[in-house]
Amino acid sequence: MKNASENKALLNFLALKNFIVYQVGTKTIAWLENIIARYSLVENTYFLDPSNFTWTTELENNWQIIRKELDVILKFTDQLPSLHDISQCDYGLSHDNQWKTYFLYGYGIKMHQNCQYCPATTQLIESVAGMKTAFFSILLPGKHIPEHRGPYKGVLRYQLALKVPEDRENCRIRVGNEFACWSEGKSMMFDDSFPHEIWNSTDEIRVILFMDIVRPCKFPVSLLNHLLIYLIRWSPFIQDAYRNQKKWDKRLERILQN
Repeated sequence: MKNASENKALLNFLALKNFIVYQVGTKTIAWLENIIARYSLVENTYFLDPSNFTWTTELENNWQIIRKELDVILKFTDQLPSLHDISQCDYGLSHDNQWKTYFLYGYGIKMHQNCQYCPATTQLIESVAGMKTAFFSILLPGKHIPEHRGPYKGVLRYQLALKVPEDRENCRIRVGNEFACWSEGKSMMFDDSFPHEIWNSTDEIRVILFMDIVRPCKFPVSLLNHLLIYLIRWSPFIQDAYRNQKKWDKRLERILQN
């Protein structure tokens, strides 16, 4: 009887949690996204011009330094966590082991252990105004990420290409109805609140430095945006991902120290 009561209590808690997160939270975010689109200081387009952000030049000028630190990590690609190992809410998006990750920051939470193995990269990303999330995103050969959209329009997606297949035309991204390919050492920026899809239809890996930055908005919407991003940091999704990352930290430490 006690187990039945505990299970019922757990189910009731999960139902309440889902209602708050998916019903109330989703409606609030949808309302705020409309406001953000109206008061954004950058264009509301699929792709954005990275040169509008001065810090992109510094990252591009130092991309080979970042690549050097990445190359050390790539020696252990098979042992790196896949995206769904860290963010289990992304299991429906990718549940194989062809999308590997190496997190440095997640919604403002610093992964200290991972950062210590990439000191130059960490210093560079920490100089980026509004940086909230940063990691090496590693797509293995043949990987396809189906159409999806990001959780919130208040951030912009930045990508610095570090390792691109020679057949770059078959390694591409679609945002809305526009397509683009990566070039090593070059920046790409887009609004991931629009539907997007990614293919690596080659026999080589593709690696980018993946960052989410706060979308610049007019005051006082900028304050609302920062507040919601801060609250998202403490959501069950992000906290669960952080706990998962901590578990992988212990495993990665043993691997990287050998």
